[in-house]
Amino acid sequence: MSLLAVGTLFFSCKDNPENKITTEKSTKPNIIYILADDLGYAELGAYGQEKIETPNIDALAKNGMLFTQHYSSAPVCAPARYMLMTGKHAGHAYVRSNSEWGERGDVWNYRAMAKDSVLEGQRPMPEGTVTFAAKLKEVGYATGMIGKWGLGAPNTQSIPNEMGFDFFLGYNCQRQAHTYYPLFLYKNRNRLHLANDTVAPNTKLPKGADPKASESYSDFTLNQYAPDIMFEGMTGFVEENKNRPFFMYWASPIPHVALQAPKRWVDYYIEKFGDEEPYLGDRGYFPHKNPHAAYAAMVSYLDENVGKLVKQLKDLGIYDNTLIVFTSDNGPTYNGGSDSEFFDSAKPFQGTRGRGKGFLYEGGIRVPLIASWPGKIEPGSKSDHVSAHYDMMATFADVAGYKAPENGDGLSFLPTLLSQSDQQKHDFMYWEFPSSGGQVAIRMGDWKVLRRNLKSKDEPTLELYNLKDDPTETTNVADAHPEIIEKAAEIFSKERETPELESFKIPLIENGLLTNK
Repeated sequence: MSLLAVGTLFFSCKDNPENKITTEKSTKPNIIYILADDLGYAELGAYGQEKIETPNIDALAKNGMLFTQHYSSAPVCAPARYMLMTGKHAGHAYVRSNSEWGERGDVWNYRAMAKDSVLEGQRPMPEGTVTFAAKLKEVGYATGMIGKWGLGAPNTQSIPNEMGFDFFLGYNCQRQAHTYYPLFLYKNRNRLHLANDTVAPNTKLPKGADPKASESYSDFTLNQYAPDIMFEGMTGFVEENKNRPFFMYWASPIPHVALQAPKRWVDYYIEKFGDEEPYLGDRGYFPHKNPHAAYAAMVSYLDENVGKLVKQLKDLGIYDNTLIVFTSDNGPTYNGGSDSEFFDSAKPFQGTRGRGKGFLYEGGIRVPLIASWPGKIEPGSKSDHVSAHYDMMATFADVAGYKAPENGDGLSFLPTLLSQSDQQKHDFMYWEFPSSGGQVAIRMGDWKVLRRNLKSKDEPTLELYNLKDDPTETTNVADAHPEIIEKAAEIFSKERETPELESFKIPLIENGLLTNK
């Protein structure tokens, strides 16, 4: 098919007769995959959130299916996104943790990155990496991405436009996404400069400023709010591709800190929550006078835009032919002024530091998943099917009609979406995370084996939990079930490949020193 993409996508009538477009539109559904950033399992009303209001996302659940046992592929950004898009679990993944590619120079210097794009972005995926976006293109989909990439620096073979996306608008570099008022975004391959001043991440209040005064925080609210610009780009993509099947990967940076949200939403929650202690920036990112109000405002702003997107689909007459999937990249964070305890963000799991983002406990990897597809998914349905990000490659293959790579680790859960009885189940789920001390986890049925401190001075742990009886992982029963530990060890030995990148290696494993004792 002839497809031109330079910000605007369209069919060539010569290569694509009108009847072919009509046939594709009627047989292939549009797919929108929404990935929130650091949104906890219980930060949506549909999952029991009591303080943050999310009526539009809750409506997706009411009209579709809510999953109770869906997992991230990893507890932080880059590896979760890599495994999502490639269909590989952490034992086979090229990207297994965040990798800031520091050998290029001062990559954490915000001003230096602004001057030199070579310092931007994360370590690239290898040339030839197959993503679900590329597979969707093969079967006629227009493919767009809005939001945070984090899987390959500018000027490499691993930018969105080289990895299957016709259109990209957002942050190439996840470090740049630490402010919602950046100097620029990327539109396809080029910088889109914004009317914002340079306020480097982790900037604190001016010396002598009154932390109780609103004007003390004026430096952190600038002119152009990046989520507004990205959302406008997404609605434009939808409008331009309404007459053909399209895939949109909306990788929203919200609610990842820094705490920056539209004033109208912050004011709404200030009125709701009342006075609170300011966050002064002592745990990174930017300070904020009303941190609880700001965090809730970010989530409700995202929810508001989900509602606007659904309305657009309905106005265009394509809502009924659109599968919408909403989830998160990992569990809630613990820094930057966020407060998982206040919001009970991972309920019923623990979402505090050591149990939430960055860790393989349930609070760090159990994430919400809501799917809506009118006429296909039963309204108000709920599923306890165990699934993960790396199942999306196979699931989209069944939805869109492409052939998934044979080396994938995922299973399609389309039968579950359609309430069919022939759903194949995972024999096990696999996680490996070389950061936060080094961790490995394997789930088999209700059993979950977890090993921590594999790259730490502390003694490696050996933990076993029965998630049915002990979902909050409070009682380690490893000593009572050596047969489960042995089974997990066999899976680990069979499934794990040595990481290609040195920084992702865990010496205790690579040197064969890790035992089950």
